[in-house]
Amino acid sequence: MYGVVTRNEEELAWSEFDRGFYEVKDVTGRAAEPVAEGVNMISCFGDTAAGESNPELVPVSDDGARATREQPYFDWGYVCPSRERYREGLLETIDDCVAANPDVRLDDVGFPRAEYCHCDACDERFVESDFDDRFAWRAAEITDFVAEAADRIPGTTYVTLYPDPYPGHLYERAGLDLDALAEHVDEFVVPLYDMAYETTYWLETIASGFEDALDRPFSVELYAVDIDIDNLIHAAEVAAEYGESVLFGYDASNARAALRRLHADEQDGKRYGE
Repeated sequence: MYGVVTRNEEELAWSEFDRGFYEVKDVTGRAAEPVAEGVNMISCFGDTAAGESNPELVPVSDDGARATREQPYFDWGYVCPSRERYREGLLETIDDCVAANPDVRLDDVGFPRAEYCHCDACDERFVESDFDDRFAWRAAEITDFVAEAADRIPGTTYVTLYPDPYPGHLYERAGLDLDALAEHVDEFVVPLYDMAYETTYWLETIASGFEDALDRPFSVELYAVDIDIDNLIHAAEVAAEYGESVLFGYDASNARAALRRLHADEQDGKRYGE
């Protein structure tokens, strides 16, 4: 099964794709109206614009560093997952999405990194909680949010994972307890992005790791922008061995060309990369 991840509504109807994901809110904070033709995607706590307009929402590390895109290891800004009013706004966005399509995909659902967050709201919530361990408290915060979101999603609940299947890494980095989340998530999505896909052994290694780590189905998302078609085909063949589906991100035309070639080669009995 193959799908597309796009910001262009018309691409959701292209016959080459078995499923489509439409970006309603992205990490910049850009928002669009939900659509009925695809699964609406929401970047939850990745939101550069919200942090820039409301600096008090930005997560703070234990040494005072703010989680903004000016940091060398962040490509976008974040909002602290402890902020109740912001979370309420996300839940309202989910309600808008399910009014158009019963399936929803949640992106960026965790904390920015292991050292976040130590803002006043997090410190207060942690002290008032029943937890002695801050990592356990963070994981409970994220699981509670996903559970509340999933309760509002009548169809399939998708959650995107940072591409690190090594045991304990997602728990420590982002507060994602995979076993706890699996009780509320129907399918995970793992983006495995590369600018060329000239080698794919690493893709197989990571996908295989998630196959072992997850008790729910997962799909692999590939980057399709300006990727050589033969390389994209080979990456898709590798990803298809592990994922429930293979998704192509942000260049539907290139993805469509790759799928047409792939299907033609399958009919001819040929395989690329052999």
